[in-house]
Amino acid sequence: MTILILGLVVFLGIHSVRILAGPFRDAQVAANPKRWKGLYTLVSFVGLGLIIWGWILARPMAPQLYDPPTWGRHATLALVWVAFVLLPTANAPTGRIKATVRHPMLLGVIFWSAGHLLVNGDQASVTLFGAFLVWAILDLISALRRGEPAPVVVKPRADVIAVVAGTVLWAVFVVFLHRVLFGVSPLG
Repeated sequence: MTILILGLVVFLGIHSVRILAGPFRDAQVAANPKRWKGLYTLVSFVGLGLIIWGWILARPMAPQLYDPPTWGRHATLALVWVAFVLLPTANAPTGRIKATVRHPMLLGVIFWSAGHLLVNGDQASVTLFGAFLVWAILDLISALRRGEPAPVVVKPRADVIAVVAGTVLWAVFVVFLHRVLFGVSPLG
C-alpha cells in the first residue's frame, strides 16, 4: 500500500497545486510555461507509474472492506460511460455539454471513481478510487469558487463528436481493454 499511497500523493499533489498554491502555480507558469508544463508532466507520469505499480502490488493482499452491491456493476457501466463522454468534451471545442458542465474532466473523474467504488470493495481499490473521488470533488469546488465565466457555446456538433468518441472508447474499454490491462472484464 505504501507505493500506491506515495503514487497518489505525487500524482494528486501535482494536480492540486492550483487548489493549494494558486499564486505559486501562476508565478511558475508566467516565469516559464514550458518548464512548468515539463515538470508537471514528469511528476504526473512518475505518480501515475507509482499508482499503477502500487495497486498491482497491493490488490492481491488487500483485505475486503465491504461487499459491493449486486447492482453496482450495471450502475458502474452507466457512470463510466458518462465519464468517457465527458473526458473528450474537456478538450473538444465548446458545445452545449461543455458550456453546461463547465468542468467535464473533473465531473468525469467523479463519475469514474464513484462507479468503481460500487464494484470494488478491497482496500487497494477503495484507496485508489476514493482518493480520486475526494480530489475531484475538492478540485471541482475550487474551480467553481474561482468564478470563471462559463464558456460560450460555439460548435453544437462538438457534443455529437464527444458522445460518439466517448461511446466508442468506452465500448473498446469495456469489451477488450479493461480485461487486457486489469485482468477483469466489466461485463462479468
